[in-house]
Amino acid sequence: MALSDLLYPDNPKRKQELIHLHQELLDCMSTNFHATNELAGVLNEHLGCTITPIEMRESSTVKENCEIIIQVMSEIQHQVQKIDSDMKDKLEPVLYQKLYDIKEPELEKIAIAQRVFSIIFGEATSTAAMVAIKLLGSDHLTLTVSKLIGVLAQIGASVLGGVSITIIGLGLEMILHAILGAVERSQLLTAVKSYEKHLAEFKAASEKYQRAIHEVTSLVRQQVQ
Repeated sequence: MALSDLLYPDNPKRKQELIHLHQELLDCMSTNFHATNELAGVLNEHLGCTITPIEMRESSTVKENCEIIIQVMSEIQHQVQKIDSDMKDKLEPVLYQKLYDIKEPELEKIAIAQRVFSIIFGEATSTAAMVAIKLLGSDHLTLTVSKLIGVLAQIGASVLGGVSITIIGLGLEMILHAILGAVERSQLLTAVKSYEKHLAEFKAASEKYQRAIHEVTSLVRQQVQ
């Protein structure tokens, strides 16, 4: 047992709390990688996009992995904006407005979108049109993506950002540079509080993000069955 642990007996417990919180963060991040790939796969398959799948890099830091997700989520946002731009360019203003009219039947919106995709791709399935309408009309998805990007950016810029996502050596990496137990204890308390704050925000934003994606992907599965 380290001398600092004898002087400050709560330190080993704090270290375990930190490792546990770190694992929760990684589990949540891993789920977001999967959900993002699922949405990107739908865009690639049905809307002609070429978004590259992503995977967590265990040799990289939390910040670097956050940046990987942010980059792909930003690309998804760009593709949705491009779809909107194509709709606006190729439709009469009245028809374009119908796409965003909550009172307009969804089947009518899908028919309008399919007409545009037939011009762009030469032919288009109703599934492609349905995906486009779901993405364009989903303020919920748009807001959750923006929220999650913001939270990921905060995590990357925080005390967590420079930590390797690998659990092994986590405690040593963060605190071995501290010589005095009091300094170590202070750093641990700061790190734990930071983890707790960002993890709570991250989990809440992630759950909304994953639900929004599930709404789109489940509709696609129903459509193709």
